[in-house]
Amino acid sequence: MKRVTGFGGIFFKTKDPQAMRNWYKEHLGFNTHDYGATFEGQDHQKSDITWSPFPETTAYFDPSEKDFLLNFRVANLEELVAALKEEGVKLVGDMEVHDYGKFAWILDPEGNKIELWEPASEQKH
Repeated sequence: MKRVTGFGGIFFKTKDPQAMRNWYKEHLGFNTHDYGATFEGQDHQKSDITWSPFPETTAYFDPSEKDFLLNFRVANLEELVAALKEEGVKLVGDMEVHDYGKFAWILDPEGNKIELWEPASEQKH
């Protein structure tokens, strides 16, 4: 079974997300939008990577106490979540399904929250 198939993005806390997006746009040329910026992969398959500043008061990273959250692309989220449960990996919340994909969250051994994402474009119909 495939597990992680790529890097989906990095999300981080900041005092002023809009100012951060503006700075990265002006000084580093990021093509920013309300959620940050997206970089399109150049490999054999589409593999967008998202960069996204969050308000420093966000609860989205909870229960992790870190100021960042890593997002990894996966091939079959439901199968992977079942395997992770069997392996004793701590799950955070319930799986969510949106128009743009399925999401689940886990904690690594140091309590860092990790977001697992199966993009809608890769889901089996």
